[in-house]
Amino acid sequence: MAISASDVAKLRKATLAGMMDCKKALEEAEGNFDKAVEIIRKKGQAVANKRADRDATEGVTIAKTNDDNTFGALIVLNSETDFVAKNADFQNLAAKILDIAIANKPADLNALKALPMEGATVAEKVTEYIGIIGEKLDLAAYEKVAAPYVQAYIHPGNQRTAVVGFNKAGVDVQVYKDIAMQVVSMSPIAIDEPSVPKEVVDKEYELGLSKTKLELTEKAVQAALTKAGYNLYISENEEHLNEGIMKGYITEAQADDIRRIKKEVAEEAAANIPEQKLQNIAKGRINKFFKEKTLVNQEFWKDSKQTVAQYLKASDKDLAVTAFQSYDLKQ
Repeated sequence: MAISASDVAKLRKATLAGMMDCKKALEEAEGNFDKAVEIIRKKGQAVANKRADRDATEGVTIAKTNDDNTFGALIVLNSETDFVAKNADFQNLAAKILDIAIANKPADLNALKALPMEGATVAEKVTEYIGIIGEKLDLAAYEKVAAPYVQAYIHPGNQRTAVVGFNKAGVDVQVYKDIAMQVVSMSPIAIDEPSVPKEVVDKEYELGLSKTKLELTEKAVQAALTKAGYNLYISENEEHLNEGIMKGYITEAQADDIRRIKKEVAEEAAANIPEQKLQNIAKGRINKFFKEKTLVNQEFWKDSKQTVAQYLKASDKDLAVTAFQSYDLKQ
């Protein structure tokens, strides 16, 4: 049967598939519009199955809020290539999914994927687009924040986003934007010290202890090697020792002496570092960690002479961040 240009255009508008794909689908469906849509969707599933083992690490992350700024969300839609990530159809798909998230406030990513979208579910629509675009696509993340005021921010390029909740509305909008930009640019992991999970703090403390012990031990070894008259570069590792021997800078006997000093001094130093000293330095590292990784303790990106907490207080003495979510496609 003859397929009209208007029918092809209608199917193209509904599915965003190519004109020839729409024409072929309508011919196969003998002009039945719904069957043609299903044919295109099945093609998407077939392509998805073929590309299931591909890596989809490019893409976009975008964020927005509802009209009264009491709810915000971000999503991540991955593609295989940066070329597709810049494709208008791909970006429109991401925007439509985000609009659905804002309108429905789903509890999590699976709930978002199950929501209806243009006669299918969000997940099915993503699969349909795989057939249209020809690459593996993956709706990889969805995060949300609800608060008296929520600010969204998308860094140019759609690679980094944030949604930040505040305890009150009515403050200069630039203040909200500044804090959202802080989250994107400085990547905090929590609002303040109490918000950092205990397991994270414990792990950082243990790493601090290990690093401190290693540094103090290495310092003692270097001091002993220097006192014995050995070059620290040559003494650094076996490769440098062998290089020193080959070039005549040290003898085999001297290389053995270096090995002995490194072993004996390291063992003695590690065994005799005062526990209190280790703990004090490790605690100092934890304090540095809190300063760098908790939002309110970070240096404010516009003025390093004040912290984010000080900036908030100067803007409004009662203003506080209640929650935030962020995503960086390159991390």
